[in-house]
Amino acid sequence: MSIFNLFKRSDIECPRCLGKGFVEWEDIVRLNRQLKWVPAPCAYCNAVGRVPKEMLSKVTVDCMYLTIDLPESVIEKIKEGDQETIEKGKQRELFVDHLIQFAEHHYLTQNMDAESIANLYLSTEEESALFSVNKDELIKYIQGVIELKKSGQN
Repeated sequence: MSIFNLFKRSDIECPRCLGKGFVEWEDIVRLNRQLKWVPAPCAYCNAVGRVPKEMLSKVTVDCMYLTIDLPESVIEKIKEGDQETIEKGKQRELFVDHLIQFAEHHYLTQNMDAESIANLYLSTEEESALFSVNKDELIKYIQGVIELKKSGQN
């Protein structure tokens, strides 16, 4: 066996982007990450389409928090399995899930529009929220929740 084989990594096709290096809407739907991701370069494989096989045991393919817009240092901590960083990501996902449920509930039960839901959220939930939100961004996000609900994709 040559010395090069000892150090050769066993890279596999990225299971998040299916080797494309870019997460498309179809990948987002396949991984059930609507409202949590947008099409973008794949953070799981750093947009190269391949990952070390051992990464599968460290980070789940659908890890919501592992996105390309994070600082490189945070991405590396997630990929290394840093528990504190992973826990922060789980808390972020719970926050987003709560926000989605809040918006869906008020849209479906009270037929409220995105701005009304955002105003209600900011007046009743913001103080207890783990993460701060900008009103304009919140309105856009809630509009996305409503549109997805209307289309029947969620």
